[in-house]
Amino acid sequence: MSPVTAALLAGLAGLLAGSFANVVIHRVPRRESLVRPGSRCPACHAPIAWRDNLPLLGWLLLGGRCRSCHAGISARYPAVELAVAVLWALITVRLVGEGLAWAVPAYLALAFVCVVLTVIDATTRLLPNRITYPAFPTIALLLLVASLGVGDLGRLARALLAAVAVGALFLILALISPRGMGLGDVKLAPTLGLALGWLSWPAVVVGLFSAFLLGGVIGLGAMAVLRLGRKALLPFGPSLAGGALLGVLVGADVAHWYASALLGV
Repeated sequence: MSPVTAALLAGLAGLLAGSFANVVIHRVPRRESLVRPGSRCPACHAPIAWRDNLPLLGWLLLGGRCRSCHAGISARYPAVELAVAVLWALITVRLVGEGLAWAVPAYLALAFVCVVLTVIDATTRLLPNRITYPAFPTIALLLLVASLGVGDLGRLARALLAAVAVGALFLILALISPRGMGLGDVKLAPTLGLALGWLSWPAVVVGLFSAFLLGGVIGLGAMAVLRLGRKALLPFGPSLAGGALLGVLVGADVAHWYASALLGV
């Protein structure tokens, strides 16, 4: 299968995964079941028909309003679905093109977790244990399968070492500055280090640098637009997730460009 075909299929699957991501985003902070009850309107609690629950199309056909009570449905729902679909397509075309098709499931899972936690942290300032705890063993198991598939267990060893290193770094930062680094970030960091480390050490460096760069840019933007003070606390989870995804997608390219520029090649 060509990388483009695989990416298209992954994008379509990502729309469905994005629909489930919305369920996770809505219910996990409320400690609700992900299975029961079925999808309902947040305003009137009327059950949502399957045709209205189609990713993207359902929201568009309804005009962004509930069929029963006509209450507005947040544009966040189609945005999340589209974000997961685009990320799944980009990650798939990248990995398949590099001959790492075995690793695609692990990084699709990573993208799902990153999107979910980004929205939850941005809206509630929480990175729930219900997501961060199972994320590590799930992605570790998928990367074990990928390592066996590509015949390179050294990748998994490097991934585990990166997980320890990145986790330790964030723990130290949290101990030094408890107000600046939450425990949720510390719990998420090893999973991101694991995923980036499986790819390469440059991916780890690019991912971490991007995370702190994004955090700085968001902080400056909040000060300029929202008039927040310099001591205002902003969620770091979105920056951490965004940096990790950048490390996956462009880490190798950025590292190659930097090395070429440094050596003058």
